[in-house]
Order: sequence, then C-alpha cells, then structure tokens
Amino acid sequence: MVKFFESSFTYDYSFPAVTLAYFLRYPNPLAHHVFSTDVIDRHLDPISQRLHTTRLHEKRSRIPLTVVKLLPKGILGANSDGTAKSFVLEKSVVDAREGWMETETRNLEWTGILSVIEKQAYRRGDTEQPPARGSLVEHAKDETTDVITSVTFVSRLGQARALGKRRKLDAAATNPVSPSDMEEEPPPKRGFLASWSTASVQRTIEVMGMRRTREALVKSKEGMNVVLERLLHGGLVGVLEGMRRDHENAFGPDVPWKRTWQQGRDNNTDGKPRLHHGPFEED
Repeated sequence: MVKFFESSFTYDYSFPAVTLAYFLRYPNPLAHHVFSTDVIDRHLDPISQRLHTTRLHEKRSRIPLTVVKLLPKGILGANSDGTAKSFVLEKSVVDAREGWMETETRNLEWTGILSVIEKQAYRRGDTEQPPARGSLVEHAKDETTDVITSVTFVSRLGQARALGKRRKLDAAATNPVSPSDMEEEPPPKRGFLASWSTASVQRTIEVMGMRRTREALVKSKEGMNVVLERLLHGGLVGVLEGMRRDHENAFGPDVPWKRTWQQGRDNNTDGKPRLHHGPFEED
C-alpha cells in the first residue's frame, strides 16, 4: 500500500543562506534525536557545476506505543525503554547558478514495515531578479526561498508471505500432484497478528507514519529557522557554536569529540599532551 503527502513553504531568507542552513541543520534545539551526520560522498560535476552530496544520519527516537503493541520488539529492534537507533540516507543536488536544490531522504531501517521517502525541491523565490552579490550574511534577508516537500509511505508488511503463497500456487499449477501423493499439512499457526488483517496493520502503520511526518516537518522548519537566525546574527561561527551547545545539551558535555579536542590543550609538566583515559582505565 502507498500513501502520499505534499506541502509547501517559503523561507524569508536567500537561497544561499537556506542551502547552507540545510547542510548545517543538525544538531539544533528541535532535533536532539539526531546523534550524528557523516558525509559518504561529495563531488562537483565539472560539466554541470552542480554539487552532489550523500550523507548518512544516525537517529535515536522513541517508537510509538501503538507500533510497539502491533509488532514484536524483535522486528523493531527497540530497547527496553522503547527507543531505537535508525539510519537515514540523504542525497542532494545543488545548482548555485540556477538557484535550486533537490534532496531525497529515505529510511534504511524497518523497510519491511514502512519505507518513508521524502523529496524536497528548493527554489530561489524571485527568479526574475539576479541573485544578490556580496556577503551571504549581509544579503540573507534580501530574498526568499520556496520549498516543496513530498513524502511517500510504502508498507510492505505481509508481502513476503503473500509472495510465498503465490509461488506455491504457481508451482502447483505447473506441476500438478496426484491426491495419493499429497501429504496433509498441519493447520497454520495463529501468530501475534491473528486478529488483524495484513491490510489493517498496513493502514494503521501508514496513517501513523503520515501523522508523525507532519509533526516532524513542522519541527524541521522551526529548526531550520533557528539555524538561519544564528547565521544572520552570528555568521558561520554563530552557527557552529550553536551546534556545539545543542550537541552537549542532547548528549552531555563529555562527548568523544570534546575529549579528543581537549587532548591538545591539557599538558603534563614535561609539556607533552596528556591523553585522557577511559572510565575503566588507570592513570
């Protein structure tokens, strides 16, 4: 089954500012569930002059209680507190000369239950006027940027079982077996979804996915606006400083990257860098 959702929005910031904020949007005060972001590939097409980027986001979020009740934890991979780790693949193409960016994100976990594919198209608002020249921060509010978001939900729950039954029927039609050679099959076991039809579970999961996506899009816009405000008032340094604070607020001050950074600041009496040991190691 497939469900589709679309929305549009306009940022009161220039296209260069919005695209920069997009790549620096994690972490922010409204996205504490995003644990890390890694760039897998980035290259500039020498012919089209378009920037292609592939990134991987690691997210940690709480699974809705309704889904936990519908499906066993073994399928979801949830912890005892209902949280689970998941990965999202993001691909983007930016054309700075024409003033557009297209992105696509999709979940890599739980695809057998629900696949969520989000596509966004960013466009410079006033295409009749030439883009502003000069400092990105100075002209951040001189233009607008339009974005159209479309999300597709696909639930494949139960399709593997249906495909297996279809193959058996096709095989039986191709190679018929005489009644004397047929063995009586045991009655099918009733599983955890015995009282639910596959279609009912699919609809429930898709509706819940759409509702959570609507809520996530609102938070995503607010988070982007936070990053844009930091860029407007503090420049790139203000954005990076805000990212550092948000990461510490979400995961604590003693995060691995900070311990590594501090190694260059703490010295022994002999002037050599002091290495920080783990919690179970002795000095």
